Amino acid sequence: MKKTGIYFLLLLLAACEGNTSSTPSDPIVPPPAQVQNMSYTVLNVFPHDTTSYTQGLLFHKNELYEGTGMYKESKLKKVDVKTGKALQQIAMAPEYFGEGITILNNKIYQLTWQEHKVFVYDLQFKRLPEVYDWPYEGWGITTDGTNLIISTGGSNLYFVNPSNFSIVRTLGVSDNNGYVENLNELEWVDGFIYANKYLTDQILKIDPAKGLVVARADLSGIMGKNNVVPAGKSEVLNGIAYHPDKKTFFVTGKYWPALFEVRFQ
Repeated sequence: MKKTGIYFLLLLLAACEGNTSSTPSDPIVPPPAQVQNMSYTVLNVFPHDTTSYTQGLLFHKNELYEGTGMYKESKLKKVDVKTGKALQQIAMAPEYFGEGITILNNKIYQLTWQEHKVFVYDLQFKRLPEVYDWPYEGWGITTDGTNLIISTGGSNLYFVNPSNFSIVRTLGVSDNNGYVENLNELEWVDGFIYANKYLTDQILKIDPAKGLVVARADLSGIMGKNNVVPAGKSEVLNGIAYHPDKKTFFVTGKYWPALFEVRFQ
């Protein structure tokens, strides 16, 4: 009887092991594909105001708009591309540090860095009475035509309802190495989000459906390669403006002396 009992127990264990091995396991999620390198060609070099600590850059109806930062220096400007000079500008109050800008429904939205305020202007640069509260730091902003999309210096992008500034969706951005920090100035182009990565000269191309970085352009040394001498205070690349008619990008940096028209491949 003892041998029979042991034999039965062995059969039972074998059956259990067989059942365990046949149980479907969790699906294996493949890692993100390697980020593609995005090469570029410089088409034109234009002057840029070296007193502009560039935070936001965009084209609207063939006109270039720029938002700048620093306390007591922050402005919203409309800029002549060929000369780099301001055609129109309005200064922010000295206690505000300006950040990214975007235009949606003929309204200009301008973030502030740590003051948690978003100011709104009409296209004639008249400040509108609507001022929105924003719970995080303000860095970059763009729009997909419906929502505003805001970066706060981390790896998240926030899709925001422009009528009340409620957060509609939070998108974590990652590449094949994990989450990507320091997302800064943003531009929406043909269904993708382009982002400056602060403290680098990189521009990331992001899939807004999955939050994956699909391509990366490294613009390190773009000034030297085009015989541009950096200004004394020149810092990192920041500012991405897409010209929809030309299908080209205009990029610059904080206190840079040049604005580069480039085409990405």
